Amino acid sequence: MKKQRIGIIGGGRFGLTLAEALVSNGADVTLLDNDWSVIQGLAESQIRAIQGDATVPGVLRDAGFESVDIAVVAIGSSLEDSTLATIHCKDLKIPRVISKASSTIHGRVLSRIGADNVVYPDRDRAWRLAESILHRRTIDLFEIADGYSIAEITLPPQLAGKTLIEGNVRQTLGLTVLAIRRQPEDPSRPRETIVATGNETLNADDRLVVFGPDKSLSELSD
Repeated sequence: MKKQRIGIIGGGRFGLTLAEALVSNGADVTLLDNDWSVIQGLAESQIRAIQGDATVPGVLRDAGFESVDIAVVAIGSSLEDSTLATIHCKDLKIPRVISKASSTIHGRVLSRIGADNVVYPDRDRAWRLAESILHRRTIDLFEIADGYSIAEITLPPQLAGKTLIEGNVRQTLGLTVLAIRRQPEDPSRPRETIVATGNETLNADDRLVVFGPDKSLSELSD
């Protein structure tokens, strides 16, 4: 199986934690930071560490970010720097750009300039994001209480063609389905949201919005 190529901009606590989590799970990680001491600290690591300023045009291309599958802009302290880095990532046509925000306003700016996902993580959330990247079944995660989250997941193959009642989802997966996200016949249109009643027949390309314990969501992603 091909390794995922992840580019991380920013070697602060979040960026380093995320890089370590991804590498430990077999990803190919490149980390870019302007601080030489951060780069030196990774000399014995499996992380490919490169010194450079992501706000300068051309630096990301020179660092190999043009060929990554996902870029994570882990700069949270400077709105200007994270905005410029995000713009440069989008200019490189990177398939998915995830940007860290330090405030709601910061997040809105990042969304407006094209960030595919905006996160507001602390150190523990970095590990959760690594899991989301590596296990694509869980594509969005929102923690609403300690140990419990709402997530949007791809449909488990064994449920295709069944209703939620027939699939016995709550008992078999330990999760409550809140809604079904369905692609309309016109693929250019956004997915429709269907309130789950239990009687809706599920399509193979459906996504489910579910609520449940993090342990059950993690097991589903493995």
